[in-house]
Order: sequence, then C-alpha cells, then structure tokens
Amino acid sequence: MSAEKLQYSDIKFSDKHNEEFYKVLRNRVMGYFKTSGKSRFGNANMVIKTIFMFGIYFIPFALLLTVVTNPFLAFGLWCLMGFGMAGIGLSVMHDANHGAYSKNQNVNKWVGYIIHTIGGSDITWRIQHNVLHHTFTNVDGMDEDIDPGKSMRFSPHAPRLKGHRFQHIYAWFLYGLMTVLWFTNKDIKQVNRYHKMDLLKTQGISYRKALAGIILSKTLYVACLLGLPLLLSPVSWYLTLIGFFVMHFIAGVWLGIIFQPAHCVPSSNYPRPDASGNIEADWAVSQLYNTANFAPGARFFTWYVGGLNYQVEHHLFPNICHVHYRKISKIVRETASEYKLPYNSFKTFGMALKEHGKMLYNLGHYDNAPGLH
Repeated sequence: MSAEKLQYSDIKFSDKHNEEFYKVLRNRVMGYFKTSGKSRFGNANMVIKTIFMFGIYFIPFALLLTVVTNPFLAFGLWCLMGFGMAGIGLSVMHDANHGAYSKNQNVNKWVGYIIHTIGGSDITWRIQHNVLHHTFTNVDGMDEDIDPGKSMRFSPHAPRLKGHRFQHIYAWFLYGLMTVLWFTNKDIKQVNRYHKMDLLKTQGISYRKALAGIILSKTLYVACLLGLPLLLSPVSWYLTLIGFFVMHFIAGVWLGIIFQPAHCVPSSNYPRPDASGNIEADWAVSQLYNTANFAPGARFFTWYVGGLNYQVEHHLFPNICHVHYRKISKIVRETASEYKLPYNSFKTFGMALKEHGKMLYNLGHYDNAPGLH
C-alpha cells in the first residue's frame, strides 16, 4: 500500500520506543488528582468563565439589536463579540467537546453544542480535532491542521509552491478568515469527506443526519447573527456587514495564532508513516516532539485562551479540563526530563509567534525546512 493511499485506520504508532514514559506519566498525573482530592473535570472557575464568555458575546449582540445607535459604539460591540467568540471556542466548547468540561457527559454534549452559536459544527470539529489532529499530530496526510490546501504550507512533506515564499506575510490575514469558512462551506466539505473516509461512525451519526444538522445549523446561524441585525439594528446595513466580518476576523486570528504556534514550529519533527502505515515512534513521545507550550507564566492569558498555551499537557491529557494544566505541567516537565525527552516551551507568546513566523518562512523558501529533525 502506498503512503498516499493510507487510511486513518492504517496508521499505527510503535509501542517499542519509550513506551514506559506515558505509563509512568499517566500514573503520576492520576496520582496528583487522587492525593489532592480534585476532579480532573471543570470546577466553579469553568462555570464563571462560561458565563463571562457568553456575556461578552451575547450581551453586545442584544445591545446591537435594541438600543445602540452610535456607529462607533456598534463597531466596538462587534469587536467585543469577536473576543467573546474566540473565548467561547478556546475556553468553553473546546473542553466540552473533549469530554473534559464535566463528569456528566450530557453536560459536555450540550455545552459542546455552543460551537453552533459561533458558526461551527460539533460533529466535524470533533472528527478533525479529536480524532485526526490529536491522534495523528503533525502526521502528513492525516492531521488536517497542517493541510490548509494550496494556500499555505505547514508541513515539509507538502509540495512547496511559488507563492508560499510570501506565506510568512499573508498567513496572519488568512487566519482571520478561519471562522468565516466555518459558517460557509468548510463543514459541508468536511462532512462529505468524512463520510467517504468512514469517519462519521466515530461520532455515531449517519451521513444524512449529520448533513441535515449542519445545513440547519448554518441557516439558523446566518439568520440570527446576521439577519436579525440587518433587520433590527438601528445602525446602517453596511456597518452591520462590516462589523459581522470584523467579529469573525478577530476570532479567526485568535484561533489561528493560538493553535498554529503550538505545532508549526522548528522543533516539530513531522513523523511520516511507512508504506504499511507504521510510525517509528510512541504516540505520547511523538506528541512531545510535535507540540510546544508558550507563555506559561501569563495567568490572564492562560485564563482567556483556555489553557491552550499548555498544549503539551493538553495533547497528552485531552480528557483533563484545562483549569488543571498549570498544576500538572510540572509533573509532565519533570517526567519528560527524566526520560530525556523534549519539553518544548517558549517563555512568552511573542517568542512563540516569532518561531512560528520563522517556520512559515522556512517552509515557504526551502523544501526541507531548516530546524526540522
């Protein structure tokens, strides 16, 4: 079987390379929760955060539909909604769709549905993120997070096109279009592709039901988030259109600059399966090589981005709520050091963005980008 025709079910990580690391680490992390008496799920802080993120998304929207007539104030409210939209995606629905928000899986299911209020789909998100990205992080042909199409090159194994030499400049703008694609055509394309890949079964849903749900969700989203302001807002229609786009652009930029510097950086090694689908690496060890933390000391930043600056901890323990990542990071770091494994972490967010920009430049200028193992 050629590498190009491999299916996700063909990929197998080796269990003979540092396999003891994750066993020991898992025992230590679970021991932390046992001895501290804490639950690995969310707590009161998650409830407070959920209310806050909902507030800065839905309250400005309600004001736009009713009392706000000043165009500058209206524009500011759309911008605030962009931060709320990103906050909901990063800090609320993300944990829920990982099953980590609450020990009650019905709560996780309903909180996970929040993604529909920001234009996405919980079904396709879980497949792309939980099934493909978390299982096959930076594996070419499997992890769709490093396959943005021909517009950008996130992997040294992808074809390098002439226009990619400018991607370190234009990538930041394209990140802003991420959520625009959510509510337009991305989910439709994904559900069709996942149907062909037989991935919908991982969510226990039929193709017809998934497609119908996505179409209904998109229709309601556009009707409410764009249609209602156009009909009811006292400000001009063109300012509403501009504000709606700016809201999405702000959210898209935040999502892009949080997720991409965690994986598309020079320290990543981008494992490739052989023709039979075998990867010569333990899954957990591969996560360490292909994931990076940033700004671990920035408390408010950590709070806003849902602990996703602790991407190493998140990838090793996606079923643990992000409110615990800072505490368990010491355990992960010390265990990685004990087994002489990397623990990639940038001191500041700016350093992470700089390294990501460097990686974009290298991938755009060299077939085998410098800094790759």
